[in-house]
Amino acid sequence: MESESTEHESAYELLQRGQALMKGRHHAQAAIVLERAARLEPGKGSILEVLARAYYNSGQMERSREAFEALLEVDPSAPFAHFGLGQSLKRLGRRREARTHLRLAVALAPTSELYRGALERLGPAEED
Repeated sequence: MESESTEHESAYELLQRGQALMKGRHHAQAAIVLERAARLEPGKGSILEVLARAYYNSGQMERSREAFEALLEVDPSAPFAHFGLGQSLKRLGRRREARTHLRLAVALAPTSELYRGALERLGPAEED
């Protein structure tokens, strides 16, 4: 009976379960649950953000990049989406593109030490 109820979880319930898995540092498992939520609610920013983080934290950089890009399609001015995309691109070795998104994150949230620090750690543009 329990497996039947999990088959019919709402996107909200799946999001809650995914967030709980993330909190417990079970990022790969969270991604699987959050993928289901994203299929139920395509284009939902709150789901895409957590899914992108789950991919990133489980080392799935290409999927992380795709999910952050999808989040930016929903909200092009989301500083965290630019930050996450920049970090994903950096890990994929795409430093020039990473720099662009990290600069946008800093421009959109100039008081964020997290975003500024990530941009600074990328180093000078000449190294790209």
